[in-house]
Amino acid sequence: MTLTANSHLAELYRTMRRIRTFEERVGELFVRGQSAGSMLHLSIGEESSAAGVCDVMKPQDTFTTHHRGHGIFLARGADPKRMMAEIGGKETGYCHGKGGSMHIADMALGHLGANAIVGGGIPAVVGAGLSSKYLKQDAVSIAFFGDGAMQQGILYESMNMAALWSLPVLFVCVNNQYGMGTRIDQATRNTAFDERARAFGLNGAVVNGLDVEDVRDAARWLIDEARSGKPGFLSVEVYRFFGHARMDKSPYRAEAEELEGRKKDPVLFARAKLIDSGLENEGALDALDREIAAEMDATIDFAVESRAPALSSMFRDVYAVGEPEPEPVRARIDRVLAREDA
Repeated sequence: MTLTANSHLAELYRTMRRIRTFEERVGELFVRGQSAGSMLHLSIGEESSAAGVCDVMKPQDTFTTHHRGHGIFLARGADPKRMMAEIGGKETGYCHGKGGSMHIADMALGHLGANAIVGGGIPAVVGAGLSSKYLKQDAVSIAFFGDGAMQQGILYESMNMAALWSLPVLFVCVNNQYGMGTRIDQATRNTAFDERARAFGLNGAVVNGLDVEDVRDAARWLIDEARSGKPGFLSVEVYRFFGHARMDKSPYRAEAEELEGRKKDPVLFARAKLIDSGLENEGALDALDREIAAEMDATIDFAVESRAPALSSMFRDVYAVGEPEPEPVRARIDRVLAREDA
């Protein structure tokens, strides 16, 4: 549907609502036992970080995500049906069902890969940034990660190299206040993360993720600077609405804290801002929400109805084209025993 106002905030709201609804449907797929793997990590409450940063990226830009990266990929333009199929372990998914929720990648959209290792995707953008600079591609590479990665040494090695070589790189910390079950102020004494980045010679900024427009404005400045050779760091402060994983009841958080934290809802904040400013009316936004709900309902049907990957495709995309597939252990043993008996 077409919204009544020509407002960029309305488009940002659309992106965040699509992420929120998609994540809710992912949770449904998991509860129904139709997702691949035993873990699922939702980014509900963090939508502004994905929508705000991806909004100012250019088509040639690249990025990596962490294990909580569905929303980032969707904000970048991913097909939600193919995403859901991947999460369901189906052949029609982005990685033909082999990546699942935590390892989606798509070079066509600049997605260099998601990584379940804390901080694991960060150094990849240094290589991508170096490549872009060498080849004069005018592309920025962005690493998205959680606050848990702020205690990983690879981040500081990567920031140091990016600054030393003046690479077009941006490090984005989605600070949802918890690294698994540890609150951020129990993991580090100084939570002013931008100070750490500035110590290496990067631009640094911290932004409240409640307002997606603030996130977008901060990201625009940092990405523009990175494109000109000054790497940057952005910390987006949000609140993780649910536990670390779908089945985590978050016993490490008080109920009162969760209730207060969920008031920091960037989707509802953007909706209220649109209505209060007169840019949109409630009816139009309700209609948009219904349209998005129907779109995301269809993703579950698509995933469930899609076929599972054939066993014969096990080694596809693992070995180079033309390379012989690995010989099964049983076949190798039989071959060796047959030679000895001869």
